[in-house]
Amino acid sequence: MNYKWNYQPPTQEQREAARALAKDIGISPILCRLLQERGINTAAEAKRFFRPQLSELHDPFLMKDMDRAVERLNQAMGRKERILVYGDYDVDGTTAVTLVYKFLQQFYSNIDYYIPDRYNEGYGVSQKGVDYAYETGVKLVIVLDCGIKAVEEIGYAKSKGIDFIICDHHVPDEVLPPAVAILNPKRFDSTYPYSHLSGCGVGFKFMQAFALNNGIDVSQLTPLLDLVAVSIASDIVPVMGENRILAYHGLRQLNSNPSVGLKAIIDVCGLSEREINMSDIVFKIGPRINASGRIQNGKEAVDLLIEKDFQTALEKSNLINKYNETRKDLDKNMTEEANRIVDNLESLDQQRSIVIYNEAWHKGVIGIVASRLTEIYYRPTVVLTRTENMATGSARSVSGFDVYKAIEHCRDLLENFGGHTYAAGLSMKVENVAEFTRRFEEYVTEHILPEQTNATIDINAQLDFRDITPKFFFDLKKFSPFGPDNLKPIFATLNVYDYGTSKVVGRDQEHIKLELVDNKSNNVMNGIAFGQSSQARYIKTKQSFNICYTIEENTHKRGDIQLQIEDIKPNRY
Repeated sequence: MNYKWNYQPPTQEQREAARALAKDIGISPILCRLLQERGINTAAEAKRFFRPQLSELHDPFLMKDMDRAVERLNQAMGRKERILVYGDYDVDGTTAVTLVYKFLQQFYSNIDYYIPDRYNEGYGVSQKGVDYAYETGVKLVIVLDCGIKAVEEIGYAKSKGIDFIICDHHVPDEVLPPAVAILNPKRFDSTYPYSHLSGCGVGFKFMQAFALNNGIDVSQLTPLLDLVAVSIASDIVPVMGENRILAYHGLRQLNSNPSVGLKAIIDVCGLSEREINMSDIVFKIGPRINASGRIQNGKEAVDLLIEKDFQTALEKSNLINKYNETRKDLDKNMTEEANRIVDNLESLDQQRSIVIYNEAWHKGVIGIVASRLTEIYYRPTVVLTRTENMATGSARSVSGFDVYKAIEHCRDLLENFGGHTYAAGLSMKVENVAEFTRRFEEYVTEHILPEQTNATIDINAQLDFRDITPKFFFDLKKFSPFGPDNLKPIFATLNVYDYGTSKVVGRDQEHIKLELVDNKSNNVMNGIAFGQSSQARYIKTKQSFNICYTIEENTHKRGDIQLQIEDIKPNRY
């Protein structure tokens, strides 16, 4: 892909401010500039950023309806009512259900959990789920990572004498469901200080409030933070503010003493001998948990995550690993089919969005295919398939464009929709697909900015190789955990040369293993450029070129620094 590099050099004033902060905290002015970009301007703020404390979490009772939610839960337990913990079938939903179920089960036994079937029930609260609750004598349902739009379904439950507590983080409609309590930091009347919690994060806040109200030491929630970290990474929510605290301590838990179920997944992923980071969750742990709901049933993921016996957990983990292999095959085949459809679109050059429909596609994988198309064509994308008489699909977006608002603009054509800025789900009658495609394109064309339709790489700073010292890398690692709003910094170095030992590697010779030098130092930097072997011939000409990259630890040689090359630009004069 031909990336445009976006770099804004710091002003003289910004350089001076960074140097002043560097004196105070003893790290490179380059890294201090990155702190300032994150709104961190003092030594005290830097300390809080680098060492997040659980004591800095917000009071959960600041969340609207939290007092009502805790009161109703206490009442249910006091009356010995049957409680059902209900959640979405994705990573965020299954980790949320696991967290709430595992915590409450320590104090209360009349409790069950339920994950709707993606294929028989669809997303969110279903009538079938409500009927299950009624038939099993449930009086209180705690619904996690969904429910904010389930007005009819929760009304139906209420008519059967079943109360709901909603713990959700999706954007609500004007009309809220008739639940006893609605915990959602995105409520329009919310005054909670942080609005970007994951669904599992909202569940954690509910359990934090329950613990405080009942005199339970909140440190008993710490072992469950590994689940919160998995949800934050997998649901691609911002990793600043309260999420940074939760992710930081969740990763510590995941690396030091993960739950039995997560330990089994870690073993199956081949991650047991290394320090796990957010990328490992996004690309290895999360997809395996997700594969259960995509290929079979999300309940199997919760069964694994609550398992106490390691051997049993390992057997269950191997099973969902097989689901993940099936998912990868489906993903590959569907992405190839989707690419052929898009490439044959006559008006592709003029279009600002992509909407494609194939009634034979597997519903569990369309979200992944939408992500792939967004990466390839750099346009907001909706991928639809057929479920009975409905077209159901997933949408993904490009940086800075709110795909949820684009879908909301077409709501009169939809039966259901929900989601976030960058990802959403929707369903409509099949006959509405053509009009939706036209209206969605119309909205995107009117609202998307030209720079949002180009593949760009934002460069955070220009470095010389002499800047990349062991201390620089040690201090850079303190910026983790990385994610939205705290992305891993991308650096650029100009006019670098092959040291003479760079070579093409990989099963299909698709990558380049690099050894590079620049004009400013004697440092020889190791690097890896995935999927960029087309640049190898130029690199071997001994001419200079520019690189942008992230700085990583070499997983094969612990302690060694390696550049992960994001893009190579030859200096062709």
